[in-house]
Amino acid sequence: MSTERIRKIINNKELNRENLSYLIGLEGEERDYFLKSVGEEYVKSLGKKVFFRGLVEFSNYCTKDCYYCGIRKSNSHSERYDIDDKAIIDAAKFAHEHKYGSLVLQSGERSDKAFTERITSLLKKIKEVTKGELGITISLGEQSEETYKEWFAAGAHRYLLRIESSNRDLYYKIHPEDEKHNFEARINCLRSLQKHGYQTGTGVMIGLPFQNYDDLADDLLFFKELNVDMVGMGPFIEHTETPLYDFKDELWPIQRRFEVALNMIATLRLLMPDINIAAATALQAIDPMGREKALRYGANVIMPNITPTANRKDYTLYENKPCTDEGADDCSNCLSIRVEMAGREIGYSEWGDSKHFFKRTGKD
Repeated sequence: MSTERIRKIINNKELNRENLSYLIGLEGEERDYFLKSVGEEYVKSLGKKVFFRGLVEFSNYCTKDCYYCGIRKSNSHSERYDIDDKAIIDAAKFAHEHKYGSLVLQSGERSDKAFTERITSLLKKIKEVTKGELGITISLGEQSEETYKEWFAAGAHRYLLRIESSNRDLYYKIHPEDEKHNFEARINCLRSLQKHGYQTGTGVMIGLPFQNYDDLADDLLFFKELNVDMVGMGPFIEHTETPLYDFKDELWPIQRRFEVALNMIATLRLLMPDINIAAATALQAIDPMGREKALRYGANVIMPNITPTANRKDYTLYENKPCTDEGADDCSNCLSIRVEMAGREIGYSEWGDSKHFFKRTGKD
């Protein structure tokens, strides 16, 4: 095993496209050495704390038709649902009472007035019932600047808007090319979120058809150039009711997608040492210990699913999603054990804001 090049890249921070692509593609003993090295370094700089974000996937109605997603508008086999406001507020209370520190509200993408006004009202209610103590992240797609401003004023302070691929050509292989799926519009929304004060996050899928290591290296450089505060990314898992399923035989083996996803997390931690990186649930769909491994090698955020159990099975962005039959208490207890198994500790009742955000903005 030769580790000289890996040591040189890590020690000298030689994180150009060529070296990033090399690290992302590592296999075998060299990969093990790289992951272990990054894991040890990240604990020195960021500490052992992992932050909980209670995830509420409150609706799977979506106006988008992304080629990879199980809740795409054209999937007539999707059982649609929309959790009522009381259930969402109850989930927020659960997160607060169990000292999660933060909540994530996620749904299919909509931008109609009824939807945006409902979110504004929900944000205010959540702040009220949790005495302003619960941090709120939202992942609700592309919106107008006015809506972003309104939601920020109502209490949201972090926003996740995944790009899925920073390669424009690849973007249009996994999305329709129309006014609803515009590459430049999505990037403009990310800049708008930063402008209006959000801790801003994005992310990509790993192991897409037509994708290579250089594409993934460019994704990491895109995160760096955009100066994001947090990233959520995970392995691509195909869904039978989507157009991309036609390319299933061209995909990397599922285990390789998992390995490269961990390589991406570790490489991003090298490139952007002070951002928040989530341990994606999709990792656990491949490896029962997937999220723990992500925590060992660079991730510092984990999202217990506190969506009412009856609805979890219908928020199927991909197939074989784990934990769909667990209650919120089950998920919480399970993840607490998993965090400890990873040699990390939970930052209870802490928002766990991105250190990079404060450096980027100069705020306290």
